Amino acid sequence: LPYSFFTAILADNKKETLLKSGQVEMLRHSVLRSMDLQKYWNSIKICIRNGYTISDGSVWCDTIDLLRHFGKDTNSPKYVCPADLKAEHDKLVRKRNLQRERERTEQQRQKAIEDEKNYLKAKGMFFGLVFSDSLILVKVIESVEEMETEGRLMHHCVGGYHNRKDSLILSATIDGKRIETIEVSLITLKVVQSRGVCNSNTEYHERIIQLVEDNAELIRQRMNAA
Repeated sequence: LPYSFFTAILADNKKETLLKSGQVEMLRHSVLRSMDLQKYWNSIKICIRNGYTISDGSVWCDTIDLLRHFGKDTNSPKYVCPADLKAEHDKLVRKRNLQRERERTEQQRQKAIEDEKNYLKAKGMFFGLVFSDSLILVKVIESVEEMETEGRLMHHCVGGYHNRKDSLILSATIDGKRIETIEVSLITLKVVQSRGVCNSNTEYHERIIQLVEDNAELIRQRMNAA
């Protein structure tokens, strides 16, 4: 062992115990990490008493941390002396990753609920607003989910526009097929942008803008009635 290891052993009787009991890899890890062995000492003593040699200090400590996370008894040889340390560690890592994924999914679900609530509060006054000419129908997008679907199918970034305070987002369709997505300023009641698939302008572009701005008064009425 390097000189630094003997210095560490002289300064800490726990490290001396590791050396005497043949737990060289655990000793190596504790010195290299400059870690406080107290956190793992009870589990280490279980290993020593059961003649279990820790083959990889880093992996073993991670395993103990994961066992604690899942509420397992870290004073039990069943858990702290695994026959295949790496396999046990990898199993616990997969379990923790799955748990994190579920937590993320739940957080995303809660955020989606909150986003819908906020969108309804901010733009609900416009829901149900529809206008058309002989060909094109324009309607207000009435949910965050609908807006995300619009952005996904039209291959543009409108999906993130639900939190734009001073904008109203509408969808123009012909016979149910999406043609362009329109953003109207709630300050000027003018069309800020109108985008087709991949942000392109369609042959109906100018007609859509004209249709929306011709009906701007309907938007104003909803604002005044709120």
